Amino acid sequence: MTRFLRASLLAVTLTGALATSLTARAADVAGVHFDDKASLAGSELALNGAGLRTRFMLKVYAMGLYLPKRTDSPDAVAANPGPRRIQIVTLRDLSAEQFADALIDGLKKNHSDAEFAKLQARSDDFRTALLSLKSAPTGTQIRLEWLPGNGTRLSVGNETRGKDIPGEDFYRALLRIWLGDKPADPDLKNALLGKS
Repeated sequence: MTRFLRASLLAVTLTGALATSLTARAADVAGVHFDDKASLAGSELALNGAGLRTRFMLKVYAMGLYLPKRTDSPDAVAANPGPRRIQIVTLRDLSAEQFADALIDGLKKNHSDAEFAKLQARSDDFRTALLSLKSAPTGTQIRLEWLPGNGTRLSVGNETRGKDIPGEDFYRALLRIWLGDKPADPDLKNALLGKS
């Protein structure tokens, strides 16, 4: 009888764990809600993970990563076909220059000089689009989206900023800011990969 009870409890526990892993992953990060699903370019994306970017113990922004298929591998995130979305909500007032410089610095840290040289012209266009914001006050919603056939699109609120930047390699380069070997924040990297 004891064996039967143990087996039953194990089955219930495993079933519960499986159900939990298959359920939606909506997340609340520092008061910012990230839906478990998003729609982009006619595709449904799932929230892969969400986390908090901190610097010197200050909350800078909350961030969610949406993919067509969930994964816990940075390489698989980069290789994931179809549209993708990085969603950022600022948690403190930032100047556009601070935000742009931090992202460009993240690009440089995660690429060799030769790799970055190939991205230079497009990163300049991206920086120009970011600087057009002037400022990113607390609560600013920023989206960096990969749209197959179009490119990388920067949106603030519901407004597109700048032109779409061609080349999936550029979007993959942006992903490396947070998921590369020298991520902006290791804890955030783990959270975006659903590991925390």
